[in-house]
Amino acid sequence: MNKKHTNKLYKDFPTLYRGRHKTIQESCMPWGVCCGNGWFDLIYKLSQDITTLDKKVEATQVKEKFGGLRFYISSASRQVHDLVEKAGEDSYHICEECGKEGKLRTDIGWHLTLCEEHHKKHKKESK
Repeated sequence: MNKKHTNKLYKDFPTLYRGRHKTIQESCMPWGVCCGNGWFDLIYKLSQDITTLDKKVEATQVKEKFGGLRFYISSASRQVHDLVEKAGEDSYHICEECGKEGKLRTDIGWHLTLCEEHHKKHKKESK
């Protein structure tokens, strides 16, 4: 995710993303938010929902893996874990690059959730 979006998450949810100040031995957050800009709205909404329920939760890693959002957190209530799980499921329907409707693509050498336009672009680049 670009620096502008990442900094907005850090600014608006400083306690959730407090791990960004830790060492990589303590948290994976020093690596930043490791996914495309298309998931910014999804991650922003998830961050709002988590902090509304429990201000003590800490994000320990945010990334794309096998085409879906992985949002790892410190211990939290079942309700918070349900929010994280739902966002992960929703990510398989949102283009990671632009935020439009997308679907999981597996024919480009790796797994990514992309809209038609970005799927074509990646397919062309993978040849």
